[in-house]
Amino acid sequence: MRVGLPERRTHDYRRHGTTSLFAALDVKTGTVIGECHRRHRSHEFLQFLRTIDAHVPAMRDVHLVLDNYGTHKTSRVRRWLAGHARFHVHFTPTSASWLNLVERWFALLSQRQIKRGSHRSTRALETAIREYLALTNAAPTPFVWTKTADDILASVGRYCQRISDSGH
Repeated sequence: MRVGLPERRTHDYRRHGTTSLFAALDVKTGTVIGECHRRHRSHEFLQFLRTIDAHVPAMRDVHLVLDNYGTHKTSRVRRWLAGHARFHVHFTPTSASWLNLVERWFALLSQRQIKRGSHRSTRALETAIREYLALTNAAPTPFVWTKTADDILASVGRYCQRISDSGH
């Protein structure tokens, strides 16, 4: 694909397997801890929590912003979190994943690495994901909100006004 030209899809995408990516974004530095797992159960999530625990210095608190997926709320996960007081869990409201900055990183991964590649196996997909993780962490940059909270709330207010006066 040449720079400056729009992407042209000449074929239908064919899936050759799936993987679950667990990722933790350090919002201050822009580094990402990530793991691919073939399944998305509490067992794999607990393994990822242990990875985070091993990689983040012990004197730092860890704030996890999670969606409302059931894997994050099992009794095994709750017990593990209860035994690790430095971990603080924050759940995003339903349909509010935009509040979770790692979702932006997932979008970049998809745009820059996954959609542009041809992955003939789950292993190839996981390799591409690991390559992107390495690139991200080689030169990390934190995400910066470009609008203030007041700007965002004003935009939401305008949208609400527009849809409430739509005449429907």
